[in-house]
Amino acid sequence: MPELFEPFRRLTQDRVGTAGHGLGLAIVRSIAEAHGTEAAAESGRAGGLTVTVRFP
Repeated sequence: MPELFEPFRRLTQDRVGTAGHGLGLAIVRSIAEAHGTEAAAESGRAGGLTVTVRFP
């Protein structure tokens, strides 16, 4: 899942009518790195995605 944190990346084009460009997780990663930590993503068993950022 690390590629989800790259700008403009999405796993699928399942969204309809979305004007976004996939910057959300790239921004989360940048903020985490600026504070000396990292962001992690994990897929849920029933679908979805859990993103975790732990600040020191």
